Amino acid sequence: MSVTPRWSRKKPHIPLLAVLLLVFIACSILYNEFSIQQIHESPDHAPHSQETSFTYVKPNLPKGASEVLDRFSSCNTTRNYSGKKIQWVDPDAKSGRRSRVNQESCDVFSGKWVFDNTSYPLYKESDCPYMSDQLACHKHGRSDLQYQYWRWQPRNCNLKRWNATEMWEKLRGKRLMFVGDSLNRGQWISMVCLLQSVIPANKRSISPNAELTIFRAEEYNATVEFLWAPLLVESNSDDPVNHRLAERIIRPDSVLKHSSQWEHADILIFNSYLWWRQGPVKLLWSAEENGACEELNGVGGMELAMGAWADWVASNVIPLKKRVFFVTMSPTHFWSQEWESGSDGNCYNQMTPITLEGYWGSGSDLPTMRMVDKVLSRLGSKVSVINITQLSEYRKDGHPSIYRKFWETLSPQQLANPASYSDCIHWCLPGVPDVWNELIFHFL
Repeated sequence: MSVTPRWSRKKPHIPLLAVLLLVFIACSILYNEFSIQQIHESPDHAPHSQETSFTYVKPNLPKGASEVLDRFSSCNTTRNYSGKKIQWVDPDAKSGRRSRVNQESCDVFSGKWVFDNTSYPLYKESDCPYMSDQLACHKHGRSDLQYQYWRWQPRNCNLKRWNATEMWEKLRGKRLMFVGDSLNRGQWISMVCLLQSVIPANKRSISPNAELTIFRAEEYNATVEFLWAPLLVESNSDDPVNHRLAERIIRPDSVLKHSSQWEHADILIFNSYLWWRQGPVKLLWSAEENGACEELNGVGGMELAMGAWADWVASNVIPLKKRVFFVTMSPTHFWSQEWESGSDGNCYNQMTPITLEGYWGSGSDLPTMRMVDKVLSRLGSKVSVINITQLSEYRKDGHPSIYRKFWETLSPQQLANPASYSDCIHWCLPGVPDVWNELIFHFL
């Protein structure tokens, strides 16, 4: 026996239709209201559309009770990242507005390397008393010196020719400070080597290696300084010597420890990248009093740190009074198969640049670059971008490789395989960082 569905029975069904109609009308109204609300709350219409998903933290607020992080600091507990974001706003920056560097009619960051053993190198390794054993490749056995003779040639214009005396005149009565990691320290050493030769020995001095190292030129009443701050924000890795720690802890919402030293500089040159590529970081927010950390991947941690740094720049930099430069990521060259198909090596024994125009290897992370570009775009004219990434990508030959001082003892196995311990991160001097400083000189 078949069963007739209840809604098919021959009964008066006008009341049921009326109810269904009312429900349909009510749902339509609610749907339309929700759609309109979504439009008005979308990122294109409202800057704070994500506030329902994230907690926003205002950075760089003085916290007298917060313990300063050092290499002995640790997390009492660790939990997953809570989703907190850095809240910073620059009321003077216009969306999409770019720095003076990027408004130049000629793109000096696009071009090629030209062999020039007449004009280069700009100084001799042995003539710079401030050279680092980490970067002195010829001193440590590198016999092929071609890496010193390459000149960067922009595609449709010329880079301003380096002049040490002119640079000192630009620095007269000023403090020039590099802030960042060992790559930025290498650029600082390059700058000191480029400048020191025109200053009499009895008119120049350098402070002992410390968190803040200062080169002084008495005649010009000027300093060229380096501040060790590899993660920009306060961290347990802020000791310039003892910073190789298994657990990396940062205060993602505060640059105050470092900014207290950099705030009085007239020209600031920042970098940050490599240290964020070494695995997850622990976040210890300034308001956290119980040592409870959160864990986040490196790119996410860098985005938070960049936000705290950008908040300081937005709040404190007046472009006519203080110049701020940000140097983009310095590429590594760990995989020779990326520029020579079928090979199995790295930067070891590489003697010439890559000639493939637009070459891009895995040593430069595009998502990180896009994130940094987004932050710098919001800062507008408060920061000038020195884009070293593409031009440095070509220079697989410019790294120390095995030709540097290694502070740890190398094993027989390593010594038998030089590629296994090659330094494909830092740069020989004279070399690539000299061009980075020529770019700074060009835009000052």
